Amino acid sequence: MNNANQRIDKFLVKYLPLAPKSFIYKMIRKKDVKVNGSKVNENYILQLEDEVSLFLYEDLFMQFVGKKEILDLPQTFSVLYEDDQILVVNKPAGLLVHEDQNEEVHTLSNEVLSYLKRKGEYLDSVENTFTPGPVHRLDRNTSGIVIFGKTLPALQSLNEMMKQRHCIDKKYLTIVAGRIDSDKELIDYVKKNESLGRMYLVSPKDPEGLKMHTLIHPVRYNAAYTLLEVKIVTGRTHQIRIHLASIDHPVIGDSKYGNYELNKKIKKQYHLSHQFLHACQITFTKPLGKLAYLKDKTITCPLPEKLDRIKREIFN
Repeated sequence: MNNANQRIDKFLVKYLPLAPKSFIYKMIRKKDVKVNGSKVNENYILQLEDEVSLFLYEDLFMQFVGKKEILDLPQTFSVLYEDDQILVVNKPAGLLVHEDQNEEVHTLSNEVLSYLKRKGEYLDSVENTFTPGPVHRLDRNTSGIVIFGKTLPALQSLNEMMKQRHCIDKKYLTIVAGRIDSDKELIDYVKKNESLGRMYLVSPKDPEGLKMHTLIHPVRYNAAYTLLEVKIVTGRTHQIRIHLASIDHPVIGDSKYGNYELNKKIKKQYHLSHQFLHACQITFTKPLGKLAYLKDKTITCPLPEKLDRIKREIFN
C-alpha cells in the first residue's frame, strides 16, 4: 500500500537510496526495470499489487539498498490522536522535528519511528521505500501539535491539504508584549536571510517576497501583556514571531525577534528562556483523499505546565 500511487522513478530512488539518480534513469532507459513483466518509462504510476522487477547484479543491489537503522529512543512526546493513517503528537519545546547539522539522533521524527517500531507498525527490516514522517514542522522551542502520516497515501493527502491551505486550521497560543484589545488581520511579505537564519519583511513588489497571512484574537490582556490566539493562513518560517514583532507586540521570550530587555525580565521573573508559543489546536476542515473521514475533527493540545503557570501568574 505504501508504494502505490507514485512514479516508478521516485519509488526506485527511495528503494535504492545509495544509487546515483543517473544510474536509476539509465536502468529505466535500458529497460532493466519492468512492472508486471512489461517495460515502463519513468512516468509510470505504480498501482496496488504491481510487481516490480529489477535486472541488477546482486552485489550492486546490496551496495545501493543501504539500510535505515531505527534507534530505540526514549519517548518525550505524547500522543494526542492516532489511527491507521495518521499520528498527531504533542512536541515538547527544545526538541527538533527534523535533524540538522548539530543533531542527527534526538529528533521528534526519530522518536516517532522508534515508537512505531516498538508497536510493530514500522519494520525497518522490511520497509525499504516509505518512512512515516511529519507533514509540517515547529521551531525547536515551540511546543504543541505536529501531524505525521503513517502511510504513503496519508502523507500524500496531508501534503496536498497543506499545499491547498484552508484544509487544516491551525491555532496557536502565545503571550506578547503590550495590550491588544481587538482582532487583527496581518498581511505582509517576507524572505529569508539564509546565512543568518532570519526572516525579513519586504515590499509586496519584491519578486522573492512570500505572502504571510496571520489572524490574531486577544483572549486576555492587561496593561503589559496579551494572551493571543493566533491562526496562520500561510505557513512561513517564524511567521507568528516575525509578524507580531512587526506590529511592536513581540512574543515574550523570543530571542530572535523579541525585545532584549523584556526577555531578560521575563527570564528572571518566570524562568522562561525560550519563546512562549504553543500549537494548541488543529481542525480538519477539508480533508482530502484517504483522510476524508477526518472531516470536522478537532484535536486540541493543552499548554505545557510551565507555560500554563506563567499564563496564570501574568493574568491572575
